[in-house]
Amino acid sequence: MVYKSRRKRDKIKEESLVTYAAPNSKIAEDYRTIRTNLQFSSVTNKDKTIVITSPRFGEGKSTITANLAVSIAQQGEKVLVIDADLRKPTIHKIFQLENTTGLTNVLSGKTTIEGAVVQTGIGRLCVLTSGPVPFNPAELLSSAAMETLIQKAIEQYDIILFDSPPILEVTDTSILADRCDGVVLVIGYNHTVNEDAVESKRILGFARGKLVGTILNNKV
Repeated sequence: MVYKSRRKRDKIKEESLVTYAAPNSKIAEDYRTIRTNLQFSSVTNKDKTIVITSPRFGEGKSTITANLAVSIAQQGEKVLVIDADLRKPTIHKIFQLENTTGLTNVLSGKTTIEGAVVQTGIGRLCVLTSGPVPFNPAELLSSAAMETLIQKAIEQYDIILFDSPPILEVTDTSILADRCDGVVLVIGYNHTVNEDAVESKRILGFARGKLVGTILNNKV
């Protein structure tokens, strides 16, 4: 039974992380194109902290975050993925990691970023899972501890990708957008309604978030 369970987990990981399982595939090439476009969008002043969000739940932002991180790491850069979706975390499931210690533990002072980050074994890619779901996500993300964490991450990694909650569902993403260099908005093909996409852009403007790109995802 343990062997079957492990095979099932490996299959889920391979299906979610296509850039790792099938690096020569068309989809993996698409992620390399996104990676290149992000690099060109910040050629004069490199964006090191990128928030990846979507208007609503179910539009594929977490899968895109994970695969984009793998693609960047395959290029030789040191990458940190932070699961900042403290309400419905997903990153630990994609990478098949434990989630007993993570971002919330660091922000509450129970551990350090060095003590919570996990090396994935995929290039130079590390992950900071969400940790236990807190009762005050917005307060934690807007705390001085979060600002300190971001600064430490910038010192230690070439690029940091934040998987954040849908921007139209909660205020958490607006808080992160104001603190990070750029935002990538994931739009679900035949899923996201036009009004939600427009409203997401408007809210990002109010939050002083720099929209560096939009990804049309047809895998939702």
